[in-house]
Amino acid sequence: MDFIDQLRALATRIQANKDLVQTEEATKTAMVLPFIQLLGYNVFDPTEVVPELVSDIGTKKGEKVDYAILKDGKPIILFECKKCGGDLNINHAGQLFRYFHVTAARFGVLTNGLVYRFFTDLDQANKMDEKPFLEFDILDFKDQDVEELKKFAKSAFDLGTILTTANDLKYTRAIQNLLSEWMSNPSEEFVRLVSTDLIPGKRFTPALKEQFTQITKRAFTQLIGDRINDRLRVAMTPEVPVSTSTAQAPAPELEETEETESALETTAEEIEGYYIVRAILCELVPAKRIFMRDAQSYCAILFDDNNRKPICRLRFNNSQRLVLGLMNGKEEEKVVLSGVEEIFTYADRLKATASAYVGGKEESV
Repeated sequence: MDFIDQLRALATRIQANKDLVQTEEATKTAMVLPFIQLLGYNVFDPTEVVPELVSDIGTKKGEKVDYAILKDGKPIILFECKKCGGDLNINHAGQLFRYFHVTAARFGVLTNGLVYRFFTDLDQANKMDEKPFLEFDILDFKDQDVEELKKFAKSAFDLGTILTTANDLKYTRAIQNLLSEWMSNPSEEFVRLVSTDLIPGKRFTPALKEQFTQITKRAFTQLIGDRINDRLRVAMTPEVPVSTSTAQAPAPELEETEETESALETTAEEIEGYYIVRAILCELVPAKRIFMRDAQSYCAILFDDNNRKPICRLRFNNSQRLVLGLMNGKEEEKVVLSGVEEIFTYADRLKATASAYVGGKEESV
């Protein structure tokens, strides 16, 4: 099983059981230890993973850090754990700060079993930074997050590589936060900068500032919206398997196939239906596991982008008659909707179908 598949399996278990985990000890056992083991470290080997590593720090005697991962007998990563869903405020990481200062470890992790915040000492040597350079959410992660997490795996761990990456991630994160702030609340300096070339020779009056502040916010929103729509159009381009006979077909037939594919158009109702299904299933599985694939006769909503795991079918090509195809094994039950939002009334059926795939039961359709 690939690393990302292992992460998804752990995420599924945590999503199902997180409400039952009420204490810090339960969080460690049910969430943090499996996460450390997923990284390739043997949690049952005290030469690799030491629970409650004890050290006398200054006047504090018997200080403990929840877990220390060792390499060649020396700590390389320290874990401080809070109960599931608990606050991860940096003020709650006192022991992690103190241990970081007196051990050889260059990485500290503050976690509540759901979110993992990775720290190092980029700002001042041997003193843990107050801001993490990487944050990993086990219930909502991107492919890029997985690639960064892989670097902490036992088989890939390289101090120099991670520190170089950490420095880049630190500034990338800072720039993203700054851009996000500018999108919602652009500063006067930023508005002045972007408007200077547009209004040459004009004085930057309070009225002009207010006008261009609003224009800048709208421009940001429209730009992001356009980029999202472009990504959606690419992601929703139908994938047509090419069989041996098709590959050997004469040129005229290939041209006809291309014309058929280009004729596909994903409608606004289909996109809205797709997001409704995702919203219904998000409490069961990560939204990124729900895919949309359009075809001539219907738009399929698939689990893990697998044709053998259909969740439902949106038969919305006729805008006057919206039909939802509910899957029952190999059979499809078609129900007529009065509006796209009526999909919510079939939430239990959709969850039941998706649950079967989460449990590993595949239906060949």
